[in-house]
Amino acid sequence: MNPAKLNRRILLQKKSSGGEDESGYPTEPSSDWEDVMTVYASREPLRGREFFAAAAANAELTLRYKIRYRDSITPDMRFKDLNNGRICNITAVLDDPYGDRTETHLMALEERTNA
Repeated sequence: MNPAKLNRRILLQKKSSGGEDESGYPTEPSSDWEDVMTVYASREPLRGREFFAAAAANAELTLRYKIRYRDSITPDMRFKDLNNGRICNITAVLDDPYGDRTETHLMALEERTNA
């Protein structure tokens, strides 16, 4: 993996889990997101079969980001691209394509804002 191509910073977030109240009883999780980590990434274009599969699903905002290998990322997380402010929900975390634990691919859908 060429580190010079990791030219974007993304902030990974997860849903905040419920805590405890003053009595020690569990509380309901809120709808807020908590920051997990900031990593460097590169945005990769969809090509060939991936592009046509995304277009067939009417997911014109499907994106793929490549980061250094991480095993703690799950599909129920999201990230914010700190370069342009886009917020993307992770739909799939793809295993290392070469099997050498060097990179992880994140497939994501950009959140639509009602402006």
